[in-house]
Amino acid sequence: MRLVSFGVRTGAGPTVRAGVEIGEHVVDIAHAVALVTGQTLAPDLLSLVRAGEPALDLAREGTERAFRNGDEFLRGERVINDRAHVQLVAPLPRPNSLRDFMVVEEHVAGAVGPQGIPQDWYHVPAHYKGNVDEIYGPDDIVPWPAYTDALDYELEICAVIGTGGRRIRAEDAGRHILGYTLYNDWSARDLQRREVGLYCGPGISKDFASSIGPAIVTPDEFDRPSAQLEARIDGEVWSSGSTLASMHFSFEQLIEWTSQEQTLHPGDLLGSGTVGRGCGLELDRWIKPGCVVELEAEGIGVLRNPVGLKGAGPRRAFPGTTKGASR
Repeated sequence: MRLVSFGVRTGAGPTVRAGVEIGEHVVDIAHAVALVTGQTLAPDLLSLVRAGEPALDLAREGTERAFRNGDEFLRGERVINDRAHVQLVAPLPRPNSLRDFMVVEEHVAGAVGPQGIPQDWYHVPAHYKGNVDEIYGPDDIVPWPAYTDALDYELEICAVIGTGGRRIRAEDAGRHILGYTLYNDWSARDLQRREVGLYCGPGISKDFASSIGPAIVTPDEFDRPSAQLEARIDGEVWSSGSTLASMHFSFEQLIEWTSQEQTLHPGDLLGSGTVGRGCGLELDRWIKPGCVVELEAEGIGVLRNPVGLKGAGPRRAFPGTTKGASR
């Protein structure tokens, strides 16, 4: 399945709902399930994921049947939407948590410079925790923080946890992964350098924005070993490669490491780290205010974000996407 969140305008105002993208259409999961089975599911994707595999199986069955039957309306509200007529938002507007690892050797080598890669990097899949209250989705304008002159993109993939657990073995970890989505780990490089030089952080050099989307693609539809990734700035290719083929630790190993003495929960995001030469820092090439950054992954799609002017606030492509959604 290609799980998405999309904005609709109703008589009660704008709202965000969970859907399944099928070709050029987006099927409203809760409406489809109610129409074809009479059962009730939560309208938002995070609640649906937390409801577990039975709810996801019902979502698959309901959306496929509704699409096959051509069911367009339920009590006056659309079940099947033309993809061109809805605005996709971040698939999880407020994820349960966000951990971003750095497990691609080429990227680490390009980022750390002449001092070289620490030997512990080969044994410890380290990460930082991101800010789940500043998540951006397709076409949202990402703010350029007033405190940086070196804003950077990062070309990454996230694994999305669907089934929680603790002390999960790597060989069992695959069944805990709901799917994969693109992840742009926006970074204020000048401030990041200062923060990590103090043996703490990163903090606000990362916390101002993370972009995910456009869809969460389940493992049966995403060929992760061979998926190619690309980053384009104003239409020009700056970065390309395959994060998943070059990860020193697999997502399954990251799940095993992370869950040793803490519980992973549905809706947790685990970032892969940046593809080699997948950011401006490695290229010594920098984006500018007002540019458009597009990340693309085979099987997932394109995550497009314009960048705002320095010091200007963010702007959501759909007004119903607000900070703190899906708490």
